[in-house]
Amino acid sequence: MYKDWIKLENDCKLCLKCRLAEKRNNVVFGVGNTKSKVLFVGEGPGENEDLQGEPFVGRAGRLLDEMLNEFGFSRKKNIYIANIVKCRPPNNRDPLPEEQEKCIFWLREQFKLICPSIIVCLGRIAAAKMIKPDIKITKEHGTFFKKRNLIFMPTLHPAAILRNPNMKNEAISDFSKLKSYYEKIL
Repeated sequence: MYKDWIKLENDCKLCLKCRLAEKRNNVVFGVGNTKSKVLFVGEGPGENEDLQGEPFVGRAGRLLDEMLNEFGFSRKKNIYIANIVKCRPPNNRDPLPEEQEKCIFWLREQFKLICPSIIVCLGRIAAAKMIKPDIKITKEHGTFFKKRNLIFMPTLHPAAILRNPNMKNEAISDFSKLKSYYEKIL
């Protein structure tokens, strides 16, 4: 178990546990306030994230930041954002189960150091890994799940909203619920 954030990040950046490491430009460790009460988890980095070494920096990231800001959340202030896998899957495909299993260690260690109260799963892959394998993201987004004294909430992935803008109001509703819950635990 890690006690030092810098050592954890440095060791993660040296990881060669799966084949995703072979073609990465950068390990996308995470970004945000390491003392936040809210941890956002995506599935894995895309092309822009791989190039810049930071999660959610492309069009989907800009949309996510817009929704976060609307409800008083910020990467710099009060949330942390990470992914299930830290290296980009080829052609932005879903991370394979074996890749998720090899990489989840790093997310668990981040989780132990952050000690969040709420975990927001961005999209089906993250929600299936962290909440329940058979989650129906289009039906269960915005629902709070309690597991081991933690609160999990799945929400729609920003990239899915970009593909189907009609989903944005549903995501806004999820963020509104998150904000209300967050204010109760402060």
